[in-house]
Amino acid sequence: MRKLIVGVVALLAIALVADFGTAAYSEYRVSRALRDGGELTADPEVTIHGFPFLTQAARGDYSRVEIRAQDVPTEYVNKTTIEATLRGVRIPASDLVDGSVRTVPVDRLDGRVRIEATDLGQFLDIPDLQVSAPPADKSDGTGGSGGSGKTTTGAVVLSGTVSVGPLNTAVSVTAELQLDGDKVNIVASDFYFGPEGEADFTIPDILKPTVLGLFTKTIDRQQLPFGITPTSVYAEGGEIVIEGTGTGITIDLESIRTP
Repeated sequence: MRKLIVGVVALLAIALVADFGTAAYSEYRVSRALRDGGELTADPEVTIHGFPFLTQAARGDYSRVEIRAQDVPTEYVNKTTIEATLRGVRIPASDLVDGSVRTVPVDRLDGRVRIEATDLGQFLDIPDLQVSAPPADKSDGTGGSGGSGKTTTGAVVLSGTVSVGPLNTAVSVTAELQLDGDKVNIVASDFYFGPEGEADFTIPDILKPTVLGLFTKTIDRQQLPFGITPTSVYAEGGEIVIEGTGTGITIDLESIRTP
């Protein structure tokens, strides 16, 4: 009986190693196809979810695949992170093995572009820029500043050091993130003196439009992975996130990002 148990455990261990090894190889093949096709500077992270992997591979049907590529340059922002969550993915096992996979039917694709505060600051020419979501609105029943309710989608607090007259001064502003097709408009509307801000003084009214203009700019042509159209933009964890969703589509691994 002991030998039988040991034998079963050994077989299970071999099966697990084979399953994880095959999954890792398949993730590598997809990653290389994405890098070569998208002219990326490094292999993107690819994770094929679901266990056992070999069962999914035999069917050629995968429940969820995550893709993440960092330090992807654009014409307007030096570095971005692009992410894609693919659900209901169909790839024949033979295409994964020989590396010939190019077009992939998916039931649903959630795509995101993340812009960190440092890179957004370079775009705005505010090197020490910080990004945070504003406190909950008073109308949500949480009492406004310091509350735990939902924030307004697209609202953001931007803080950084800018020139105010002859001085370099820390300023915080409230801004709206607005989608206009594939463009993102950053529109500063007022100064901010709440807990997420850094400014502790009143800017002279005569300088207000000029200072707000330093935080106002348009990021052109923010295309999501595989050409998905952006549908929302918001602040999350000190980043600007632009995202969109596509359903019932076929993606081309050579066009994770389009020029």
